[in-house]
Amino acid sequence: MRFRVKFGLAMFSAVAAVLTAVWSDWIELVFRWSPDHGSGSAEWLIVGLAVMTAITSSTLAGLEWRNELGAE
Repeated sequence: MRFRVKFGLAMFSAVAAVLTAVWSDWIELVFRWSPDHGSGSAEWLIVGLAVMTAITSSTLAGLEWRNELGAE
């Protein structure tokens, strides 16, 4: 169960990073608010955080997978 949560978070974060990098205006369209007033800095902050979250979550999921295989 923990592996699935970590893997799911990694996939969600990776998709969010790619989506934000390719189509940065989705934040303004969805929330109808521009936190950076059109400069794009908030979008790149989100990309950076999402990439870091994806890397961390995928590493933790891999460790969890190894622990599950080792326990059998």
